[in-house]
Amino acid sequence: MSYRTLEEEIEILEQGLPPAQNDGFIGGRLNPKEASLVLIPVPWEATVSYGQGTAKAPDAIKLSSHQLDVENYHYIKPYTAGIAMLETDKDLLELSNKARKKAIKVIDAIEKGNEDKKALKFVNEASDILNTSVYKKAIKQIKKGKSVGVVGGDHSSPLGLIKALNDTQDEDFGILHVDAHHDLRCAYEGFTYSHASIFYNAMNECKKISKLVQFGIRDYSSEEANRLKDYGNKGSCLYDSQMKEELANGKSLKEVFTPYIEQLPNNVYLSIDIDGLEPINCPNTGTPVPSGLSFSQLEYLIFLIVKSGRNIIGFDLCEVGTSKNGWDENVGARILYQLCGALLASNEKIEYK
Repeated sequence: MSYRTLEEEIEILEQGLPPAQNDGFIGGRLNPKEASLVLIPVPWEATVSYGQGTAKAPDAIKLSSHQLDVENYHYIKPYTAGIAMLETDKDLLELSNKARKKAIKVIDAIEKGNEDKKALKFVNEASDILNTSVYKKAIKQIKKGKSVGVVGGDHSSPLGLIKALNDTQDEDFGILHVDAHHDLRCAYEGFTYSHASIFYNAMNECKKISKLVQFGIRDYSSEEANRLKDYGNKGSCLYDSQMKEELANGKSLKEVFTPYIEQLPNNVYLSIDIDGLEPINCPNTGTPVPSGLSFSQLEYLIFLIVKSGRNIIGFDLCEVGTSKNGWDENVGARILYQLCGALLASNEKIEYK
């Protein structure tokens, strides 16, 4: 890809012309050196429990984003601050494919009451390679003064970014997590870095995380529910059923969301698993669950973080499936652009209304 300067990028995007097939996110070709926000694609799905396809999501989202018009209601011209998406790491994708085959062997053995220690070792070592790769990519950009977002991949994808932020932030930070699942299992199915263990691992390995606030949870184990309770003041959850009940009793969305947003510290990391939304928005995600947030409810939740004056220090979007009609990646691209706008607005790189 031939890069453009930020001035050239703005001029081209504001013409609204159809992007070329090989253009980047939102049809951009911005040199990452001139970007305020750098997106790291992570093509990974080694430990998914059910449906596959999310390893292909970063490239699919990038292509789908060519449908977006770049103006936004809440965030004033996010593209003018400079958004660049790095090229997908083909070596990681190849490793993911190999690890996925080994993971299937592990799961098959478990279902038969057996163990496949050799295959399990391969998957766990591959996950270490993934985490190190994402960490190094994120650290490199953070040290250049860039904000960073991860585009997954399954939900194990962003641990490297979260650890990079932990190691570079002067202050503590909170995580706002939208999902159908708690993702608080310890080494689910034997996989140390399972997609179902992302926040168990993050809370254990990142000492600067002072608060985990979860939204949309509706499918979880007793292990996870008890672990959240064990976190005490460090953990909080607005369960999906609770949210629906409060809305049915006449509360506004703002009244429902605000008490949980107020629990977050000044610095906030956003982690969005697309299955936190209603399945109509993500029918091909790996583990769809009935109910969930609507697209507009998620959009409003993200905007309330910005309006609260909090500083968004990074984000991830994970578990987006791929489909023949392109619907899942279309929704994913629009959520990703909302996340970009919110981060840039909270960092005062753009204005918002």
